[in-house]
Amino acid sequence: MTTIIGIAGSLRTGSYNMALLRAAMEFISQETTMEIASIREIPLYDGDVEAKGIPDYVQQLKNRIAASDGLLLATPEYNNSIPGVFKNAVDWLTRPAKDIGRVFGNRPVAIMGATPGGGGTILAQNAWLPVLRTLGTRPWFGARLIVSGANKLFDEKGKLTDEPTREKLKSFVSGFEAFVKSSH
Repeated sequence: MTTIIGIAGSLRTGSYNMALLRAAMEFISQETTMEIASIREIPLYDGDVEAKGIPDYVQQLKNRIAASDGLLLATPEYNNSIPGVFKNAVDWLTRPAKDIGRVFGNRPVAIMGATPGGGGTILAQNAWLPVLRTLGTRPWFGARLIVSGANKLFDEKGKLTDEPTREKLKSFVSGFEAFVKSSH
C-alpha cells in the first residue's frame, strides 16, 4: 500500500488549503492511502527548546513522513511567498540535521495551493523549490495546481464544489500518485 502524507501550511480553521487536501483525498486510488497531518501543534522554532529535545509532536510527524512514500504540500501564499508557520514546521522537521535524509531525502513531493487572491499561489510554490532542493527531495513537476478565487470555489463546509477545479485536482492527484508509485 502506498502512503502519501498531506500537509496544509495554514493554521486557520477554515483553511482553503486544508479543504483542498480533503478534496484531494477523494481522488486517491484504492491502492493508496492519504493521511492529512496538521502543523498546529508545532511550536515556533527555538534552539533552546531543541536543546532540551525535539517536541513529541514534531518527532511523530517526522516519523510519519519518513514512513510515507510521498509528501503533498498545500501552501497558502502570504506576501508573495512561503507562509511563516509552514516554513517553521519544515524547519522543525529538519532538526536535528542528521535526520534530513531520513525524513526528506529522495522523497517524492508535490506542491499545490489555494488562495482567495487572483494570482493563485504560484509565487509561494516557486519559493518552496530551493527549500525542497536543499532537503534533497524529489519534486514532481508533472503538473501545477494553482487555485485562485478559492473563496468562490468551496462551499461553507469547505467542500470543493467547482467542477473545473475538481477535474484539475483529480488529474493532479492521479499524476502525483503515479509518480510516487513509480519511485518505489
